[in-house]
Amino acid sequence: MGDKRVILNKDHFFQRAERLYEHWESGEEGLDSVKSLAVVYGDSDNPYTKSSALHSWLFGHEINDTALLLLKDHIYILGSNRKVDFFGSVIGDQFHGRVPPVSTMLRDKTDKDAANFVKLIDHIKQAGGELGAFVKEKFNSDFVNAWNDALKAEDINKVDVTLAFTHMFSVKDDKEVELMRKSAQVTSASWTAARGRYVEIIDQEKRVRHSVLSSEFAGYMKDSKVQQSMAKYGAETCYEPIVMSGGNYSFKWNHESSEAHLHSQFGTIITSFGARLSDYCTNLTRTMLIFPSTELEAAYEAILSAELAVIAALKPGVKLSDVYKIGVDTLTEKNPKLTETLNKKELGFATGIEFRESRLSISAKCEETVKAGMVFIVYIGADNIPNKNKGEKGKPAAIAISDTILVKAEGENEILTEKAKSRLKSNVIKFKEEQENREAEKESDQKKMLGRGQRSVVLNDQTRNKTTNEELRKERQKELGKQLNIDAKARLSKQDGGTDEKKVKKSNVSYKNEERFPQDADIQKMLIFVDRKYDSVIVPIFGIPVPFHISMIKNCSQSVEGDFTYLRINFATPGSQVGKDNGQFPHPLAHFMKELTFRASNIKEHHSDASPPSSNLSTAFRLIKEMQKRFRTEEAEEREKDGAVKQDKLILSQNKLNPKLKDLLIRPNIIQKRITGSLEAHTNGFRYTSLRGDRIDVLYNNIKHAFFQPCDNEMIILLHFHLKNPVMWGKKKYKDVQFYTEVGEITTDLGKYHHMQDRDDMQSEQQEREMRRRLNTAFNSFCEKVSRLTNDQFEFDSPFSGLGFFGVPYRSATTLKPTASCLVNLTEWPPFIVTLSEVELVHFERVSLQLKNFDMVFIFKDYKMKTQMVAQIPMSSIDKIKEWLHTCDIWYSEGIQSLNWAKVMKTITDDPDDFFENGGWSFLDLESDNEDANEDSDESDAYDPEEEDVSGGGSSSESDEDESEGEETESDDDEEGSLDSDESEGKDWSDLEEEAAKADKRREVEDLHGGHDRDRDRKRPHSSKAGPSHKRRK
Repeated sequence: MGDKRVILNKDHFFQRAERLYEHWESGEEGLDSVKSLAVVYGDSDNPYTKSSALHSWLFGHEINDTALLLLKDHIYILGSNRKVDFFGSVIGDQFHGRVPPVSTMLRDKTDKDAANFVKLIDHIKQAGGELGAFVKEKFNSDFVNAWNDALKAEDINKVDVTLAFTHMFSVKDDKEVELMRKSAQVTSASWTAARGRYVEIIDQEKRVRHSVLSSEFAGYMKDSKVQQSMAKYGAETCYEPIVMSGGNYSFKWNHESSEAHLHSQFGTIITSFGARLSDYCTNLTRTMLIFPSTELEAAYEAILSAELAVIAALKPGVKLSDVYKIGVDTLTEKNPKLTETLNKKELGFATGIEFRESRLSISAKCEETVKAGMVFIVYIGADNIPNKNKGEKGKPAAIAISDTILVKAEGENEILTEKAKSRLKSNVIKFKEEQENREAEKESDQKKMLGRGQRSVVLNDQTRNKTTNEELRKERQKELGKQLNIDAKARLSKQDGGTDEKKVKKSNVSYKNEERFPQDADIQKMLIFVDRKYDSVIVPIFGIPVPFHISMIKNCSQSVEGDFTYLRINFATPGSQVGKDNGQFPHPLAHFMKELTFRASNIKEHHSDASPPSSNLSTAFRLIKEMQKRFRTEEAEEREKDGAVKQDKLILSQNKLNPKLKDLLIRPNIIQKRITGSLEAHTNGFRYTSLRGDRIDVLYNNIKHAFFQPCDNEMIILLHFHLKNPVMWGKKKYKDVQFYTEVGEITTDLGKYHHMQDRDDMQSEQQEREMRRRLNTAFNSFCEKVSRLTNDQFEFDSPFSGLGFFGVPYRSATTLKPTASCLVNLTEWPPFIVTLSEVELVHFERVSLQLKNFDMVFIFKDYKMKTQMVAQIPMSSIDKIKEWLHTCDIWYSEGIQSLNWAKVMKTITDDPDDFFENGGWSFLDLESDNEDANEDSDESDAYDPEEEDVSGGGSSSESDEDESEGEETESDDDEEGSLDSDESEGKDWSDLEEEAAKADKRREVEDLHGGHDRDRDRKRPHSSKAGPSHKRRK
């Protein structure tokens, strides 16, 4: 409530209030006797109370010193001036579904709100029944204490409704689930940074205190380098991060990290922390095993199995006590000794706005049932585990693993913190003693400079038998590929039986009954008559006037031959328009007239005639042409309107301090003239007003993606809105609208005259830098204000310039940049936007070492959508793109050939069952078929220094040939060398230095044996075997 301009989101409030009153009417948990609910909130030492949870859930903010009284027929809110203004958007005297009218009351501090309390208590008495409240909560607030005293004075009976609200808060809606996912993303990113910090400390043998590490990990929640795009949400910690090691462990959530130094040479390090984003909490706990024994590794695997068993058991309808039993039984089966030291109080609890909901704990005595939409923190820990390595028998270890999971109605539960890997090999640190090689020591003295015998710390997946990042990526891609086929098959099977709704075409019947047939004199005279009212042409055939709708006339032509004028009318028939739909012909097998030709004389039959007979043909020809043009224009406008929606009415905010940006241009050119305007945020949308007075409204609920692109390394700074449904502005429909400001001169006049008194270039550059900084600040401030105005319901996404790559999405090469949810190019027009959540898979075409570029094809989950291609992407970008897709959990494949995607998609949609029975999308994945061949080729191409030594001492003739061909093959060798260096993953520094030393020795031997011969060869002309001269080779 720090910003006066923040107002309550009307839709959010009524949606949540509807759920509250619906739950109240159910009468569960003793609510049937409650006729009024009072929530009076103030300062408290406990950050997690039901009152604060209700405020966050219902209002989106915690509002201190405010009284909320809910009745069946009215809602009363008591607060100060500023807080009453916050509720201005929901005040009214009408019901909204189950939600009654809302009224506000201003606080009166002169009598400490005694009169206000009397009014509220009178409403409670009139409602009758009992008063529901959170009885056990205590606040350090004079306002709350005065309210409680007033209730006692009137002898009002209060009933505790904590359990009822616990059940209501426990099931999350879609908006809450999305916030939980974002919170989990912050938590997982923080663990990735913390894990790297542990590796650094252990590797460099630093002495760091537990409390210092706890403070560092808390800072990761807001660190932009750690959180990247998630830093803008300003997440906080649920509690102070807990760091434990060295035998001193505790499983209490209020445990404080000690001042002792981290034990980084043995045992286990347990770390617990969680992020609180928009009041929604997530948590994870990870245990790092340092030089563990096999028994300790087995204990970790057993605890991990128990955690996974608990996660799998959390299904709708299952009692939490039964889930607890499954977890304990699994641990007993895997490792019976661990059951004795297990933290048996609970194996987890529900979470959300409140970090820990004790009434929904996974414990032996909890009889509550699981429901779809609940979010649980599963926590399994055991201490006093023997660790016999390094003689540390006196200091037992402890292991704890925790994750935040979402209960799904069907299928597997979603582990929200899954990106923070909990598997054993991702959390094991081992010491590697590098063995000294006597033969290598004789070959090169440089080996001593590598610090042999020095202990280096490596994670388990970075040893000699390590799984490289590329292999991990391939493993994950295999999992995604399998899951993709399963999900796609299930999705398409649900769509079976659905019929495509085709829009009924406008009827091309001229006259539905005889009464509408015109009775014009020209018709009686057997002349051609053009009826513009019904878009028809009436022509005489065998003395009978026959009407034809204008849509049935393909074209017409007029010609004059001698004394006669000819009018030829060609009609549309089935098959005459190749590629066009024949749906306008209800009976395509009937007989159709293809053309008609009429002839009339150019000579007057009587001198009294005003015009010759051919004038009727000339007039008909002109009117038919005009009617065709008008009809086709109307059809084009109808097609343009197809799919467009009419937006709701914009609700203007009367606040003069609304977020506003001035001097903006708009794309596309909805306004004819290129003039600037201002963009202002209102209650439910934006309004752009040009200097001429033109208005364009964009509502929040129709915006699918909103982007803010700063002017860093760009010539424009922009706000872009990608709409859910097209909107008609003028006579065209648009799905994208962009507001931008030019930062610098896009074109430069090289012939411009420069006066000697003009400002120099340096000052101009400084001015431009300052202008860019001011624009970035202004636009960023606008985005933040809009986010606050809408209670974080509306957010702007920004492209990641560091992940950008070149490509040709349409006709010209542009820079494509990923965002958190899309791949975009917003600078060029038309814009390129691909929503990643709609992408099924990505296929790389023309991937070959002989080619400099490749193509990328996006296949969407809706198989009826046309695939999207980005062509001419440099090969140097393919690894970066693969890594990006991997982090987005999108399956990708690659191939040498280009596919006809129109035919591929048609084959799939025609018979999806046959497609997935034959392997589905696995036909694109050629790597699995070629793995064995690749391994053989890698072995044959491996670098062997001994073979090089033998070849280095060859004859002088071989040396001559190598000398002469050196210039010709130099570039090729460089390319091969660079390729080998890029792909030679899995070798540590010692292996690379060893190879380098052997290569140096090979060159010394080569110089010793062949140096004199080469000097002699340089003095004489090259032989014919040496190849063409240097100039010819060029």
